[in-house]
Amino acid sequence: MPADPRPTLFVSDLHLSPDRPEALAAFDAFAAGPARTAAAVYILGDLFDWWVGDDQMADPFVAKIVASLAAIRAAGVPLFVGRGNRDFMLGERFAAASGATLLPDFVVVNAGGVRTLLCHGDELCTDDTEYQAYRARVRNPETQARLLRLPYFARRALAWWLRRKSRNDKALKAESIMDVATGAVEEAFRTHGVTRMIHGHTHRPARHEHAVDGTGRERFVLADWYDRGQYLAADADGIHVREVKGQTLNMTPA
Repeated sequence: MPADPRPTLFVSDLHLSPDRPEALAAFDAFAAGPARTAAAVYILGDLFDWWVGDDQMADPFVAKIVASLAAIRAAGVPLFVGRGNRDFMLGERFAAASGATLLPDFVVVNAGGVRTLLCHGDELCTDDTEYQAYRARVRNPETQARLLRLPYFARRALAWWLRRKSRNDKALKAESIMDVATGAVEEAFRTHGVTRMIHGHTHRPARHEHAVDGTGRERFVLADWYDRGQYLAADADGIHVREVKGQTLNMTPA
């Protein structure tokens, strides 16, 4: 059987929320356009700016996004959603309503004929030990069960407080600590036996070249959607960076 000529699309860090209408407009254009003619669509975390439980789908703003995701799946396009540091509580009700398959922290896929490792990216920021300890706590199933027992309004208030605390904490940390750690990246390449990696989280879009155990490898960092909608398209000719409106950008090694 010949390979699917359609590209596989990757996005991350859209941070959709009612106070960012430009990002929502870009997402609507993506979901109604290139996403519906893709071989597959992968959203690698932080689709939402915050997520405090699947009962959030009762919000009309969220319901519209879920309906757009379901339309992608209804068009016959496999849809995969990873959990980011802002929406790690996405659950099975969301998956059922959107038609998406929820991803584990790390997953290897075939992207344009190349075995490619996917993750959100915060897993690789191991130099930030304070954040990794927090991540381990909030990803614990028992912790999440306790949170979900809180009233919805209380969870919303907690999410607001955590976002504010995160902004304050970041202002006190060195930029290098909040980026991925070289050792963690190299270990991920080794563990999963791949030569390509795609992730988001750091909001520092670029293509990086690595030499791990004498083998050349490449790592693509996805852009956030604060300024514009941007995604990666992988096909047999390689990786292409595209704007939602179709403009092709150059991505140079960093």
